Amino acid sequence: MAYKILVVDDEDIIRDSISFILKKEGYLVEEAENGLVAYERLTEEYFDLVITDIEMPQMKGIELLEKASVVAPQTTFVVITAYGSLDTAIRALRSGASDYILKPIEFDELLFKLNKLFDLKSIISENNLLKKELQRDYDFSRIIGKSRAMEKVFEMIRMVSQTDSTVLITGNSGTGKELVARAIHANSTREKKPFLAINCGAISENLIESELFGHKKGAFTGAVTDKEGYVKAAEGGTLFLDEVSEMPLQLQVKLLRVLQEKEFTPVGTTYSIPVNIRFIASTNRNLTEQVAKGTFREDLYYRLNVVEINLPSLKKRKEDIPLLVDHFLNKYRSRINKTILGVQPEVLRALSNYDYKGEIRELENLIERAAIFAKSEYLSLEDLPDNFNPNKDAYPYEKIGSLNEYIGKIEKDYILRALELNDYNKEKAAEALELGLSTLYRKIKELDITID
Repeated sequence: MAYKILVVDDEDIIRDSISFILKKEGYLVEEAENGLVAYERLTEEYFDLVITDIEMPQMKGIELLEKASVVAPQTTFVVITAYGSLDTAIRALRSGASDYILKPIEFDELLFKLNKLFDLKSIISENNLLKKELQRDYDFSRIIGKSRAMEKVFEMIRMVSQTDSTVLITGNSGTGKELVARAIHANSTREKKPFLAINCGAISENLIESELFGHKKGAFTGAVTDKEGYVKAAEGGTLFLDEVSEMPLQLQVKLLRVLQEKEFTPVGTTYSIPVNIRFIASTNRNLTEQVAKGTFREDLYYRLNVVEINLPSLKKRKEDIPLLVDHFLNKYRSRINKTILGVQPEVLRALSNYDYKGEIRELENLIERAAIFAKSEYLSLEDLPDNFNPNKDAYPYEKIGSLNEYIGKIEKDYILRALELNDYNKEKAAEALELGLSTLYRKIKELDITID
C-alpha cells in the first residue's frame, strides 16, 4: 500500500519539485499552498505524512503542526527550514515533528529520511496490532463456555476486575487458571502495566526467593550481578503466583509481609522497597487441607483468599465440550494447513463421554492430535488415539440399521442430557441447545422423550 503524503509550501517550485520526486518513488502525493489550506485538508482526509515549510503566509508551519496534533494525531510531520533557522526546527521537533530537512533540499537525503520514518511507522503499527491481539487473546474470548458454571465464573471475573482485591483461583490442573488471571488483569485498571506469571512449583527452593524479590550482587554464591525480581518487575501491574501451594514455608512468611505492608526486601539487603502490584494466586490443591497439615500458613491463606474463583472441571460442564471442540478446531486447522470442517456425531459423543484427567488441556491435545491425523474433512473415531476409549454401549455397531434411527438416538440422548443439566427446565434447555422452545417441544414428541 502506497503511503499518502501532503506537501505544504508557499513556493510553487519547491512544492512541485518535492511532489515530482515523491510520485516517482510511488507515493500518493497532494499539495497545499499554505498552512491554512493544509489544515483544512487534514480535517477532511487522512495523510500518513506531511512535509511542510515553516515560514508561510496565513498559517506558519509550527501552528499547523500544533493544530494538526488535535485533528490528525496519527500523521507524521517533517518540517522544511533554512540553514540559519535551526532553532525553529528544534521548536518544531519539540512540538511533535519527527524530523526536519534544510534548504536547499537534498532529495536523496529527503527520501532516506522518509524511508526511515515509514519503517518506524510500520514497526509501531505492527506493535500496536500485536498489543491489541494480545489484549484480545486474554480477554473473555479465550475462556470458552456457555454453561451455568462458566457464566458464574465470567460474572465473578467482571466484578473482581474492577477492584484491586487479591484473588485465589482454584481448580484442577488444565482448567485454565492462568487464562482467568490474565482476563482479570486485561479488564482491570492495571491493563497497561505488566502481567507477570511465576510457577511456584517449577523453581527450586533455593532460587525462588531470589526470583520473586531479586538479590544484591554477592548475596550468595553465583550472584555476580544485581537482579530485579518478579515483584519489582511487575510494579503497577499484576503478579500471578501459579501453584502457590508449592511455595516453601519460609518464603510464605515473606510473601505475607508483602501482602500486608506493600513492601519487600531483596536478598542480601536490609532495606525495604515499596511496591504497588496486584496479586492473583492459583492452586490445584485444597489449601484448607494444606493448612491443617501445616504445609501452608493459615494467615497467608486468608490473605490470598479474599475472593475465590473456582473453575469447574469438564465433567461438571459437559455442555461446553462442543464449544471447546469447535474452538480448538478453529485454532489448529490453520496451523496444520488442513481443511477440517468439523467432527462426526460419534466423535462428539465420544468426547462428551470421556473422563478427562487432564481437563481442558487434555481435550485440546486430543483435538490437535486428531486434526494432524485426520483423513477427511470431518474428524472420525479413527483419528482419536488408540488408548481413547469412548463409551461403546452408546454405539450399536453390532449390526448396521437405519441411519435415521441411529441419528435419532444420538439426538434423543443429547436432548435428554441438556434437560438433565438444566433441571428439566425446557426454556433453559432450549437456550442451551440453541433451539426455539416450540422446536424443542416438537422434538420431545417426535423422539418419544419421556420426562418424569
